[in-house]
Amino acid sequence: MQTVFSASPLSIDAKQSIRRTRVAMGVLSAALGLIIASPVLASPAADTATSAPADSTAEGRFAAVQRDYEAWLLREHPFAATNLGIHDYDDRIPNVSLAHADQQSRELQVFLDRVKAIDPAGLSASSATGREILIRSLSGDIEGNRYPQRMMLFSTYSGWHQNFIGLAENMPFATRANYDSYLTRLAQYPRLNDESLAITRQAVDRGMVLPCEILGGGAASISGVISADPAKSRYYEPFIRPRPRDINDVDWAAMQDRAQRLIRDVINPAYAKHLAFFNNVYLKKCAKMPGISAQPGGSAYYAYRVRQETTTDLTPDQIHTIGLNEVARIRAEMEQVAKRAGFPSREAFIRDLRTNPVYFAKTPEELMQRTARITKRIDGMMPSLFGRLPRLPYGIKEIPAEIAPGTTTAYYDGGSPESRIAGTYFINTSKLDQRPLWEIPALSLHEAVPGHHNQIALQQELDIPMWRRNFTGFTAFVEGWGLYAERLGIDMGLYDTPATDMGRLSYEMWRACRLVVDTGIHTKGWSKERAVAFMRDNSALTDANIDAEVNRYISWPGQALGYKIGELKIRELRTLAEQELGSNFSLSAFHDAVLEQGSLPLSVLD
Repeated sequence: MQTVFSASPLSIDAKQSIRRTRVAMGVLSAALGLIIASPVLASPAADTATSAPADSTAEGRFAAVQRDYEAWLLREHPFAATNLGIHDYDDRIPNVSLAHADQQSRELQVFLDRVKAIDPAGLSASSATGREILIRSLSGDIEGNRYPQRMMLFSTYSGWHQNFIGLAENMPFATRANYDSYLTRLAQYPRLNDESLAITRQAVDRGMVLPCEILGGGAASISGVISADPAKSRYYEPFIRPRPRDINDVDWAAMQDRAQRLIRDVINPAYAKHLAFFNNVYLKKCAKMPGISAQPGGSAYYAYRVRQETTTDLTPDQIHTIGLNEVARIRAEMEQVAKRAGFPSREAFIRDLRTNPVYFAKTPEELMQRTARITKRIDGMMPSLFGRLPRLPYGIKEIPAEIAPGTTTAYYDGGSPESRIAGTYFINTSKLDQRPLWEIPALSLHEAVPGHHNQIALQQELDIPMWRRNFTGFTAFVEGWGLYAERLGIDMGLYDTPATDMGRLSYEMWRACRLVVDTGIHTKGWSKERAVAFMRDNSALTDANIDAEVNRYISWPGQALGYKIGELKIRELRTLAEQELGSNFSLSAFHDAVLEQGSLPLSVLD
């Protein structure tokens, strides 16, 4: 994950890059999603670049750059500002035009020039780290805006039509002003939708479209939002909450009526327009080849995506080889677990894990209850592994029904202390015969604690500059930590049955397979069928999960590489610390050291 909204799907709050792990294909105005930008404003970068800083030391100049950059971020990302308790831009939604993305890129170049001109020798250790992070982030964002793939605004994982609806879930709703802001923004959705469709039409005309074979759930993700009864729309959810104290009964009824009219007369028609475009235009032009390298400039774009998501200089070929080696290692461990479980082979045990009814919940509620039990068990072990824990809690919810069948098993949505919003661990309760109970420990360790919620909520509380707390997230660090957190289940004793231990190994195998499959699809001409077969042969994932995952790799090139590459680096550093410190090694102190600076590129972490 790079700087928050520059590399994320259409974010509706300050968490998209560090608090929501769904990061998009492009940067600036965004492949997959859109920069949350305000209407065109005078460039704060240009305004401040020529004015003499109050403190001419390196430290003073860097502090001035950070202040100006933070002001820029808040102005360009009004939803994030609201979520952080800054209400200057509460009436604004994104300007997602390509022209505005180009303007943003020019402004970021001014920031980059200012930062590079500062001698790091004159900076404190923390500021020197911040300088490295900012240079890498700005450089990546500027480069990403040069690729035509920036016009690809959605994937099988996310898009503007699903992300905008997150306003109902991730904004504060405590006062009349909060509700007024929400209604004002809903009224502007058609503008965002029209601009997004216009950009997508340009992408179609230039041959930058997703492959036909992965678009089966696309129409449902749009039509599923359209509600004949506005009061049952996901957009109406804030109005079934308790009425804020500063709104009287009469005004509350009027606001509810306005919300229903907006949903019926503004939101629903916009989604209907999107659906018609998807069915009548986009699907008819969908790509035949799954790899991004088949597109104009696709090979160069993929190499860029690899650098962005891994924060390394590894080539796709090197990553492919690392993946094959990890697959072989993990496969051998899986054989041992199968023998301990009394099965003649790894394949026999996996066959049982995939088909034995004892491993599957009968109802969505049962799956949620089993997940809740595991998460509370984990919560009780956290103080033994960390010296510092976040104050913000998290909850669990079901993934919305219209996207659940085509999306991943689970994901994390970060909270906001400023807006009194908890983090959320979302669980997929569709296709219950494909959601085995033995995967719950590893999945929960990754998405909740000690994985995403622990790392991201803690980052929000660190004594580091605001832009680093709330606008910075690198996939290799965030997802690498999430995968490393799965392994901490060994230290916790959570993998106490052969099934859950195989679940852990299957999840690690899943991430190792990503290194092979993602690079295979986008650089080696692999078909979807070959990718699915490789995943099925090596992991214990069910067929529905494998299909959704391969669709994700096809439509979101490179993002899945960060998990295993990041985890390997954190494990390498832990081994080094154990060797260097011997009996003085403290696991909780090591974890605190890894997390105490927030999300970092792997080179800076090292």
